[in-house]
Amino acid sequence: MHDLTRCVHHPAVNTEGYASLAVATHRASTIVYPDAETFSQRKYRGFDGYTYGLHGTPTTRTLEAQLSELHGGVRTVLVPSGQAAVTVVMLSFLLPGDRVLIPDHVYPPVRSFCEEYLKPRGIDYGVYDPLIGAGIGALIDERTKLVWVESPGSGTMEVQDVPAIVKAAKAKGALVGCDNTWATPLLFKPLAHGADFACEALTKYVGGHSDLLLGSITVKDIALRQTMKETIRAMGVGVSPDECALALRGIETMGIRVAHMGKVSEDFARRLTRSPAVDLVLHPALPSCPGHEFWARDIKRSSGVLSIVLKPGAEANLDAALTALKVFAIGASWGGTRSLIAPMAVKGDRTVNPWTHQGTILRISIGLEDPDDLWTDLDAMLFKLENATAAKVA
Repeated sequence: MHDLTRCVHHPAVNTEGYASLAVATHRASTIVYPDAETFSQRKYRGFDGYTYGLHGTPTTRTLEAQLSELHGGVRTVLVPSGQAAVTVVMLSFLLPGDRVLIPDHVYPPVRSFCEEYLKPRGIDYGVYDPLIGAGIGALIDERTKLVWVESPGSGTMEVQDVPAIVKAAKAKGALVGCDNTWATPLLFKPLAHGADFACEALTKYVGGHSDLLLGSITVKDIALRQTMKETIRAMGVGVSPDECALALRGIETMGIRVAHMGKVSEDFARRLTRSPAVDLVLHPALPSCPGHEFWARDIKRSSGVLSIVLKPGAEANLDAALTALKVFAIGASWGGTRSLIAPMAVKGDRTVNPWTHQGTILRISIGLEDPDDLWTDLDAMLFKLENATAAKVA
């Protein structure tokens, strides 16, 4: 064998006695076969077999299996982002003439997808009050094939009555999908409450370090998974084994991180109710939060995301106050080690019940910094906003 060939062909090495706690990162485009006949029969390996790197490696399969176990499902489909998790479900199960229902507090890109992509292609959508509960049955007609749930809402934190919505949807023959990113399967398991799809942005709590983009869809019905796999194969959608390796590392500490962030977020939520600059605190653990009773019944613990509504006038000094933050970073997303804060635009997105609060909404994601440092930073920001409000009133 010549040297150029030796450069390309890797020698076999003895792996006896090798056992690592880390999941190996298997990168691949081409999958090779032992003989021509096996290659010609590769389509019969099915969705659980290995046929091409785009369709999965042992690294992606490990993450899929771990998420399936956490959610109590039979299979998980991995996609490049949380938004992709939502759109893959819709593209797989909605056809021209069908209709999907989405809550009024839905992640804005989902609403945009329904309006700008689905609607021009003959797939209609309706928007419902997130607190409608069993009343959603009156909105489900024969065209409605999917009801979407996001609980709590990622901006305004309304907690939905998922079991009641599921029951009403099933009575009308509609599927139910739930964006479970806020809660993770550690706090809430949508499939156990009857949902057909449990979707998450793994970018957030599973990844946990603000360095990956990934989404997941977990199901109890294998047929639903097969349909989605057909969709993503047709579209050429795949995920990177390196992203999955980061998610597998992050998921190991997710329990500790979510527990800590949730405890701090609840503490801060109660303190924030006493701030003169804050008009309203939106945190599912507070009785004043819309849908708190469903959180208390179905979820019971908190993750690290909450929102506050500032008093009118505070926004006059908001840019300077945010820029002066020393520990919090200004940015979207959540679930990483770094605490984040970001203004949210809500009023223009609401079409069912108008958003009547006049103050700016700030979404806060608690990270892993010392809580005293975080509160000092947040309190200083609120003090600046409080002074701006008082000056305006005077």
